[in-house]
Amino acid sequence: MKHIYLTLIVLLIFTSLMGQERDTIRLWSGEVPNEPLPKGAAVVSDNDKGNVLRLSQITDPAMVIFEPEMANGSGAGIIVCPGGGYSILAVDKEGYEIAEWLNKLGYTAFVLQYRIPKKREAALIDIQRAIRVVRSKVDIYGLHADRIGVMGFSAGGSLCARASTHFSVDTYAKSEALDSLSCRPDFSLLIYPAYLDEGLNNSLSPELDITEQTPPFFIFGTADDRYGNSPLVFTKALRDHQIPVDLHIISKGGHGYGLRPGNVAAQTWPALAEKWLSRTIR
Repeated sequence: MKHIYLTLIVLLIFTSLMGQERDTIRLWSGEVPNEPLPKGAAVVSDNDKGNVLRLSQITDPAMVIFEPEMANGSGAGIIVCPGGGYSILAVDKEGYEIAEWLNKLGYTAFVLQYRIPKKREAALIDIQRAIRVVRSKVDIYGLHADRIGVMGFSAGGSLCARASTHFSVDTYAKSEALDSLSCRPDFSLLIYPAYLDEGLNNSLSPELDITEQTPPFFIFGTADDRYGNSPLVFTKALRDHQIPVDLHIISKGGHGYGLRPGNVAAQTWPALAEKWLSRTIR
């Protein structure tokens, strides 16, 4: 009975976030590229240990839209990518809660529900499509097409780094007019990113092809994070290519804290990111 009660609570929370208060954009109206399974609703579950709302088994990728009560006039839109090891999405802690924070700063946010589990290539397809979809709707949301950025946490940070270095690669067959739009992010924020050091001897992941067209980055991590080498390796590669990057590493905080209180890292990165966004988006 307790399990049923908790499940109902989770579903009610999920419904309130996904309901009439928040519009949802499905990335694909027809067949989803590189997806062998039929479209279906994501599986929703909670995690008693971390009080995290999880999504899994995503076959119909989508974005939940968070519009600010008062826009800041920057015209910037930010696609937020939750983490979860490419297995689940911590959709509240690293998605909805982040979007609400961005709204308070006056930014329009789009929480991306990319395909999982273990569908890295499909996830890249989804974020490329998401960027194009947002660009196709800038007039609707009062945005500028050259101010569309991405923000990711943990595996979501990996996905944002990949999107920021793979925008010249066609990952799916273009079927609509919006697919001719650029899928290059104009800026990228990585918070405790993972999987950026999967090269030989924990060097830069070979898939991250940094060029002079790679966008500017804000990167935050901690020294005690088990994935703490990722931001260091990626920042060095960006620096070697003279790509603007702000890297912040503090001693403690671990991994997976989002914005939640009681963690020094969670209390540190938001102010730094806010200043970077104000400075970068002009």
